[in-house]
Amino acid sequence: MTTDQSDAAADPRPTDGPSGEPPAPSTDATAETTTESTATDGDPPARPPAESTTGGSTAAESKAAGSTAAESTADDRGAGKATTEAAAATATTAGSGGKAAPGKVPDGTAAEAKAAAEAKTTPEAKTAAEAKTAAAEADPKAAVAAPASPKWMFWRRKATDGKAAGDRSTEDRWGAFGPEPERVPTGAGRVVRAVGRTAVHEWTLAVVGSVLLAVAMTWPALRHPLQTLPQDYWDPSLQAWQMAWSGHILLTNPGQLWHANTFFPESWSFAFSDTLLGYAPAGMIGTGPEAALLRYNILFVLAHALATFGAYALARQLGAGRIGGAVAGVGFAYAPWLLAQAGHLHVISNGGIPLALAMLARGHGWSLRYGYRPARRHEGWAYSGWLVAAWQLSLGFGIGLLFAYFLAGTVLVAAVVWFLRRYLIRPVKHPFGVRLLVADLVGGALFAAVGLLLAVPYFKVADLHPQAERTLGDVAIYSPPWFGFFTAPEESRIWGGLHAGARELLPWSPEMTLLPGFVLYALALGGLFFSVWRLRHRLLMFAGVVVTMILAMGTEFFGGTWTYAPLFEYLPGWNGIRTPGRLMLWTTLLLGLLAAGAVTAVCIRVRELAAQRIPSWPGPWLRLATLLPLLLVLAEGLNATPHPVVPQQPAAMRTVNGPLLVLPSSQNHDQPVMLWSTSKFQDLVNGGSGFTPLQLEQVREVSVNFPDQTSIDYLRTLGVHNVLVVRDQVAGTPWEANIDKAVDQFGITREELGDTVVYRL
Repeated sequence: MTTDQSDAAADPRPTDGPSGEPPAPSTDATAETTTESTATDGDPPARPPAESTTGGSTAAESKAAGSTAAESTADDRGAGKATTEAAAATATTAGSGGKAAPGKVPDGTAAEAKAAAEAKTTPEAKTAAEAKTAAAEADPKAAVAAPASPKWMFWRRKATDGKAAGDRSTEDRWGAFGPEPERVPTGAGRVVRAVGRTAVHEWTLAVVGSVLLAVAMTWPALRHPLQTLPQDYWDPSLQAWQMAWSGHILLTNPGQLWHANTFFPESWSFAFSDTLLGYAPAGMIGTGPEAALLRYNILFVLAHALATFGAYALARQLGAGRIGGAVAGVGFAYAPWLLAQAGHLHVISNGGIPLALAMLARGHGWSLRYGYRPARRHEGWAYSGWLVAAWQLSLGFGIGLLFAYFLAGTVLVAAVVWFLRRYLIRPVKHPFGVRLLVADLVGGALFAAVGLLLAVPYFKVADLHPQAERTLGDVAIYSPPWFGFFTAPEESRIWGGLHAGARELLPWSPEMTLLPGFVLYALALGGLFFSVWRLRHRLLMFAGVVVTMILAMGTEFFGGTWTYAPLFEYLPGWNGIRTPGRLMLWTTLLLGLLAAGAVTAVCIRVRELAAQRIPSWPGPWLRLATLLPLLLVLAEGLNATPHPVVPQQPAAMRTVNGPLLVLPSSQNHDQPVMLWSTSKFQDLVNGGSGFTPLQLEQVREVSVNFPDQTSIDYLRTLGVHNVLVVRDQVAGTPWEANIDKAVDQFGITREELGDTVVYRL
């Protein structure tokens, strides 16, 4: 190749033709094909060959030769230079009429270059090139010259469907180096993403974790949920009946809610004890004793889960970390003293208290750690908090009464402090908001209305049954001594056996073993000195612990003269509480919050130490140190609670109508009988509650010698139609000798239905 030809091939700019004049624009396919194929390999485009004006046939042959060489090059990327040289040589030959021009490469050289290029071309490439050549010859005008495009300009799109190459659009050349654009999700994709985000949210994990932990910590409550009840089958049978009755009567005859089928012919009998009315929706599902047992066991487990979640939510809202909140939740729900209350669902169902407080605090933008933050106010949370508080109150006044007084006192103190801080002491205008004020007024009114409506039946019962009123003497029976705060119940797997001697010194150990946990004590004590809470808040919580423990002692603290007695005498409803030890619920909650502050401070310190490591990540021992308090609190909550089998319902209870009396009759016998009545809810003389009506006491006395004329006549005056005597329960009772007695002389009939004797009066 000559110097001139080499320069022409390397120079992309057009040069003069053989006659020294600028070449005319070419419209044939040769220039486009040669330029495009060369540019595709990344080499500079060769100058277009000058079209000859002296030999038309020679020029046509030149075009064909050039096209063939260029098309071969377009499909064989490795022969770029050789193809360029061949095209240039062919063009030179065509311009000189087939003769070698002076200073140019002879035809033989061009032919050899062309042959070499064709040799390097694969069969597939030749086929594509031939197709392209045929298309160009068929329609020469369709081919339009395109600018050169190096192979790294991969963003260019080839023209298709007959579009001109010059109309091709190009994207941003730097777009290839950016991140891949996010795909727009479809409707199903958005749903999946939303579900995924919800599934891994902290509160979703907290709810699921609380339920799973409750199943494990209350096991074997759900092993045989259709046959067993936790701790015993006396009070749990009563409460299983309560939920079944409320659900049944609200569906059939809501006006008779407070006039239950038990304690016939007494009125307002549903108010003889705490009603668990808030569980009425669950009572609407299923009928019969088995459904009632299943319902009770499920709610027993869920009550523990709600207590865990509620205390966790409260601690988190106040400013504790996740592990600190977990310690507060577990310590509140599984305190050892609560194991003795396993048979009292209305005491176990306490999770609404911390949950309502957490919602109210969130709605008002208040945190113990960060103070008042107006930007975080939300009236929706305030409404929710008041609704949960009202629901908690509907479960019973046993623990709900003190909650109501606490809420009232909190609202009063908060209002006074807000007024003083705004207008008198260091006036600072803290916004409150009209909508939040309306939420508090509406929610507070709703809470008060629920409390008053629920209190009316109890006032009726107090008027009809004066003997039901509690006295300080009754309180003294259940008032625990000071060492009860360090004594665990026998249901505690860790401490139960070790504290057997201490329990023997207690007059009524089920209500006097009030240990919240030694680990919880230690963590709370540490929280007084090392915590994320401010010092004044720690001191206030410690004062709350002391005050609630003094009140929980009842009359044991200097006779209760200046502590429990004034509340008992002057606060409405307080005289209905005969077991002061249950106030330990508030002590446990405060101890849990103190412990949460300490554990959160420890976790913060661990993160600070980890930040000094390389890499800055907590080691296994540091992680274990943060989880150890939680594990120890859980260990103290392990239970050894018995789950006895409930006496099976006699077949006669499913067929015999009321009013009826079931013998034997006593407090413990009658509570399972109430459960048996959930198949038909026929009127029963039997009943068990917090007190025994005088009429039921008289029935039990008169019917001791049943069947005899005196008892039959008395029962007839009450309107009793049938009497059932259960054979497998009469052993050791006065009815054991009379169950097979002849009754013809009394004008009644006797019938055997399975293991039950039915007397029709």
